[in-house]
Amino acid sequence: MENPFRFGTVVEDEYFTDRVQEVKQISQYLNSANHLILISPRRFGKSSVVLKSVKQAKRQYVMLNLQQVTSVSDLASKLLSAFFRIHPWEKVKHLITHFRVIPSMTTNPLTGAVEVTFQPGATPITLLEDVMALLEKAHTEKNRLVVILDEFQEIRTIDKHLDKQLRAIMQMQKHINYVLLGSQESMMTDIFENVRSPFYHFGGLMRLQKLPHEDFSIYLTTRLTPCFKERAKTLAEQILAYTDCHPYYSQQLAAFIWQIGVLEPEVEDVYNAALEQIVQTHGLDYERIWQNFNLTGKWILFRLAKNEKLQTGEYPTSTIYSMLKRLQQMGVVIYSDHYEIEDPFFREWLLRQ
Repeated sequence: MENPFRFGTVVEDEYFTDRVQEVKQISQYLNSANHLILISPRRFGKSSVVLKSVKQAKRQYVMLNLQQVTSVSDLASKLLSAFFRIHPWEKVKHLITHFRVIPSMTTNPLTGAVEVTFQPGATPITLLEDVMALLEKAHTEKNRLVVILDEFQEIRTIDKHLDKQLRAIMQMQKHINYVLLGSQESMMTDIFENVRSPFYHFGGLMRLQKLPHEDFSIYLTTRLTPCFKERAKTLAEQILAYTDCHPYYSQQLAAFIWQIGVLEPEVEDVYNAALEQIVQTHGLDYERIWQNFNLTGKWILFRLAKNEKLQTGEYPTSTIYSMLKRLQQMGVVIYSDHYEIEDPFFREWLLRQ
């Protein structure tokens, strides 16, 4: 039997879990001339819910993760390469003639994708302006392009002037819906809610929460039933109690439970067996991560793992919150109504040390 759970990639079709209201809300933005800012911790399913909304609306889109961008010139190249995935070169080549710097283009013989490079020495902002002008000219108000930029907070690390330059270009465009995703709450809030920021109130702000318990329980139970029958509901509740309804880690734990149920039907306690497998699988990775923290960071993580208070007098409050902010930026700790370790299996690894 095929494993009915998927994690580690964008989740689509039958693997997509609920998010009905979120899809409706995103669709409303896509059906208007407005832009959307979507914030949530890593692995909450931002990309999956946005792509589902875009595909339901049958809209053309380009998607780019800014963590993969190394410079303004690289941003221009990657945007243009993504554009050619939806527009054949032959149909838009007349628009390229308006570029101030003509790009070099090659076709990947394995994928058929067009790969774009610009000659060294060209002014980076000129390249970006020309590419974004092309995105605008190739579409109309009735056929707006959706541009999805993931991990948008990275604009501040790519180039210190990029936010001002990008905002100046975007504000003049009428044929594009921008969907800007980010996982760093404090940085994204500063970019879009700080009155001094060029992107202040650029679009509607939406925060993606964990999945509703009841809906997620039904999803898991339905998919576990073919393998575990009457035990499926109990296993679903165990999974959600452990992961606190985190989409990625719930799917991961469910996938391991399913795999054990199929390959090792003699195992009675599949839940704990799956936990053991996951922690062992990632043990070396967790060890490497752990070695990167200083003593303050390690102390905080141990206390979070044990659900113990941080205000003990061992460290000044300012030191604790400074480290918590750093751990959030690293993606190790998240905050909803309280601070918690993002990866429950890393927490499990810590508790076993």
